[in-house]
Amino acid sequence: MKKSLKKEALQFHSEGRPGKLEITPTKPLTTQRDLSLAYSPGVAEPCLAIEADPNTAYDYTAKGNLVAVISNGTAVLGLGNIGAMASKPVMEGKAVLFKKFADIDGVDLELDTEDVDRFVDAVSLLGPSFGGINLEDIRSPECFIIEQRLREVMDIPVFHDDQHGTAIIAAAGLINALHLTKRNIEDIKVVSNGAGAASIACVELIKAMGVKHENVILCDREGVIYQGRESGMNQWKSAHAVKTDARNLTDAIKGADVFLGLSVAKAMTPEMLKTMADKPIVFAMANPDPEIMPDEAKKARPDAIIATGRSDFPNQVNNVLGFPYIFRGALDVRASAINEEMKIAAANAIAMLAREDVPDEVNHAYSGEQLRYGTEYIIPAPFDPRLISAVSSAVAEAAMQTGVARKPIEDIEAYKRNLSARLDPTASFLQDVFARITPEQKRVVFTEGEEEVSIRGAIAFRNAGYGQPILLGREARIKQRIEEMGLEGSIDFEIINAKISDHNKEYIDYLYKKLQRKGILQRDCQRMVHLDRNVFAACMVAHGHADALVTGMTRSFKASFEHVTRVIGPAKGKDFAATSMLISKGRTVFIGDTSIHERPTGEQMADIAEAIAEKARLMGHTPRVAFLSFSSFGRPASDITQAARDAVTVLDNRKVDFEYEGEMTADIALDFDLMQSSYPFSRLTAAANILVMPGLHSANISFNLMQQLGGGTVIGPMILNAEHPFQIIPMSATVNDLVNAAALAAYESL
Repeated sequence: MKKSLKKEALQFHSEGRPGKLEITPTKPLTTQRDLSLAYSPGVAEPCLAIEADPNTAYDYTAKGNLVAVISNGTAVLGLGNIGAMASKPVMEGKAVLFKKFADIDGVDLELDTEDVDRFVDAVSLLGPSFGGINLEDIRSPECFIIEQRLREVMDIPVFHDDQHGTAIIAAAGLINALHLTKRNIEDIKVVSNGAGAASIACVELIKAMGVKHENVILCDREGVIYQGRESGMNQWKSAHAVKTDARNLTDAIKGADVFLGLSVAKAMTPEMLKTMADKPIVFAMANPDPEIMPDEAKKARPDAIIATGRSDFPNQVNNVLGFPYIFRGALDVRASAINEEMKIAAANAIAMLAREDVPDEVNHAYSGEQLRYGTEYIIPAPFDPRLISAVSSAVAEAAMQTGVARKPIEDIEAYKRNLSARLDPTASFLQDVFARITPEQKRVVFTEGEEEVSIRGAIAFRNAGYGQPILLGREARIKQRIEEMGLEGSIDFEIINAKISDHNKEYIDYLYKKLQRKGILQRDCQRMVHLDRNVFAACMVAHGHADALVTGMTRSFKASFEHVTRVIGPAKGKDFAATSMLISKGRTVFIGDTSIHERPTGEQMADIAEAIAEKARLMGHTPRVAFLSFSSFGRPASDITQAARDAVTVLDNRKVDFEYEGEMTADIALDFDLMQSSYPFSRLTAAANILVMPGLHSANISFNLMQQLGGGTVIGPMILNAEHPFQIIPMSATVNDLVNAAALAAYESL
């Protein structure tokens, strides 16, 4: 397995463009004018502005979003002193993580020196270039000296992640472990094995959080660090020496509540663990092999809460949960330092996030495992998309409260929304939707109320404050499912059983009147209202007993749509349509019709274009419609493209207030330069953002291809032109998809 991993890792780093980073310009550089602005002579203007006011460097350059990842390679992972050059893959990887998790541009710098003075001199001169300095993989005790000296001479954040990153995540886990075992931090006894950078940082942080100095015993290779010891000591160890008779780990661990392992494999034995206090908290963080393996620890002490540094066991102490978001918050307020209060704020934010319901996208990243707060989940998963908002905002607030923020944030809630939007382009629009629906508290029916995804979605919708969910189903069965899911007491909203509703006769009469001339008997209507939850939910919405509905997770789109539309018709003078949104690399494309019209006529294609244009405009986009085909403007000529040509004529006659053009191929529609060079007469003023397809087959195929090959985030399909709001989700939808669909349905009811 190791041989295979070695080959795969080398191939991963060498294939294509070597390494893991590239530099991409953020401004267009395609014309001479672009170059004259980006470089000479135009670049002189921001230079002069910065000379007059150095703070404007944050406005005119990338400084405010740029972090240097710096190492000399003296303590790389578990590899030891492998040198500056050999550390470069790790530093590149760290820079990639900054970008992936917090949209921070990281630049790796490897300094070929082990001399502390030369290292400090080199880094201290980099202040004008970067917004922050991330020190990495520097051996102890030099790392303490380097960080302290740099913090004294630089006015930007300097952060040694091996120390503080580990400490912050461990502290977050400790907060939750203490919560689960009902301990007070002021009363616990802690033993930390290892006296390197990470261990000392952990001890210092938990002391700042309330652990008493005399209740922490620090151990190194020679044993307990006690008052009066002289061998193997330095100023950093001496600061944590305590008065104790214990002289080795075996003695020190007796009766301890917490073990922090930042040392070597097998440093703790099952026998030692058995001597700890009830419900011991064991953070065995040595890598790659912990001080004691979790299965071995559980066998010795089934009541233990265990965390490691490994991803193949629960409760991973992973620095990626901290450093990207800590720097994000620090950079956004232009902090002059990352202080103790900011670290504690980060630890608390991470801890509190673990107590919230886990999004499905996180569960999917972990092979579909359902993660829930408890002894096996005290630390959030690294792929939790909420980390950037929770941690960065907490750090920014702490920076402002402690006076190190040079650009305070006035609206912290807006800042949180913007943080989410940095990594998920859908977030900006959805946050607007959520902000609109929250004060209205619309009632949304979740038709498949006995399904786990539906229950969790309803709870998430309610807990977020978006509105009042109504679950359709048998109350006893729903409560049983809630108990099985470990969510007892979480439900305090309405549950309706369609079979015993007080409104059944009203709904049956209404439905019979609506369908009696379509071959439907009254007993058929009775059966549908009693047994078909989509029909019942649609009747609720039609009668004002609910504001909107969401369905689809147990039936195909076609079946769900057919049943709902027996009750809910299209808006007056319109026809149903559906669109899906694909958002990738900051670009949004609406595609229609992805769900309803199999072979639309020109008139129908025009209707679809108008419906999507209206929706796009509501979402803040300027609609530009392209009617797509395999040909562009009659070349090659074909009767197949007639509907697209007819659609253009229909819109001409309607005199609509948005741009449209066609028929055209997809590459022309999406590449404005190509459009202008090939068809300068085109009426579009930029690339199309609404693609109306000639048929359901092409729409669905194209959309799925774009989604799979292009990546990005998907919203939809969204139902358009309904007389009452409803949304149909795919059968594969996650809880997050369901909540978004419910929010969109509620939004439509405003």
